[in-house]
Amino acid sequence: MKLARDQVSEPLDAQARRKIAPVICYPVETLPRPDLAAYQAAREGWEKIDEVIVPPRDARCFNVPAGCFFRIVSIEGPQVGDLNLWSAEDLNERFFSGKTRALNGTHVSTGDQLWSSLPYLRPMATITHDTLDWYGFDDFGGSVHDVIGTRCDPYTHRLLSGDDYHHCCHSNLTRALAHRLGRPKDEVEPAVHDVLNVFMCTGFTRDTGQYFMKASPVRPGDYLEFFAEIDLLGALSACPGGDCSAEHSSDLAVCHPLLVEVYRPKAPPRGWTSPAHNPYGRQHGE
Repeated sequence: MKLARDQVSEPLDAQARRKIAPVICYPVETLPRPDLAAYQAAREGWEKIDEVIVPPRDARCFNVPAGCFFRIVSIEGPQVGDLNLWSAEDLNERFFSGKTRALNGTHVSTGDQLWSSLPYLRPMATITHDTLDWYGFDDFGGSVHDVIGTRCDPYTHRLLSGDDYHHCCHSNLTRALAHRLGRPKDEVEPAVHDVLNVFMCTGFTRDTGQYFMKASPVRPGDYLEFFAEIDLLGALSACPGGDCSAEHSSDLAVCHPLLVEVYRPKAPPRGWTSPAHNPYGRQHGE
């Protein structure tokens, strides 16, 4: 926690230093933006081609071809989901939550894009509809769909509690990916990565800067919808924390399943082409 510890006396110009105005690290005025109206128009007459039920405290994989849409839907009760995305062609290209956060902010919604890891760095998916976009930021600084939390995992749980728990989102995603690929869990585990926390309501405390969670505002029928910019392999975990109102990494919370739906439009969005890998030549200087 970054607190003033009073171990060093303030310099005479301390207040002047604090009052220096911040600047945005990554100005996005030159960032190419998706034609959201064309994306939304492409939904007209689409066809559902797949759906996957994600059981509570478990995870499932799903595929979404480039040019198709997918939805993550609340179906029975408030439930948070942890989302991983990979290029279906190369698991080394995976969702990069840190760069997505740097380009979009701490929480994402309609019009924001999920970016892939270096050196690929291209949009993997675009959010095309969010039924919770009304929430904004609450009085605590909380909002939904964050790219700041990493995912609950058994290693941190063991560190903090001394116990083993095997249904953290990290473990759920590892099992799901191993099952989909037909490979041992220890081989695929390194491919599991920091998530998009779908429906989770989070922020940072103002006094200590700590990551907090609170009861998700999601209700049955709410969904977060995406357009697949590239061929995707996804994995979604129904978090053991349920609506994350109290705790995670245990069997105490009330949990519900989540639904993933995949839709194929009659035609791709007007003017859309699947993005290429980042064009930087990887020389990296001398």
